[in-house]
Amino acid sequence: MKKSEIRFSIALDDQKVPEAISWQATDAGQDLNFAKAINVAIWDRNADATMKIDLWTKDMPTDAMKYFVVDNIGSMAETIMTATGDKQMADKMRALCKELGDYLDEQGASS
Repeated sequence: MKKSEIRFSIALDDQKVPEAISWQATDAGQDLNFAKAINVAIWDRNADATMKIDLWTKDMPTDAMKYFVVDNIGSMAETIMTATGDKQMADKMRALCKELGDYLDEQGASS
């Protein structure tokens, strides 16, 4: 059985706030990749609950963080469609993304 690994490294400041986030994946080569935010969700089969890790660097722009969250919802819409075939739920999630994207675009235009 083939195994893959994803490794995250988080550099923290004195107040334990992330300053830098890097990651490597065995299927992505040996290159070290950098990110300003990560969102990891794991379904714990023993607890029947989601465990989450949400981290972002202190220099992550607020607007970028908002788009990052909307992109995550859109990605989850694709996941729910692929995993369950529930088109209605996926469409509702996509509609929410459209609404939030329009809101963010309006906010950007007004600032």
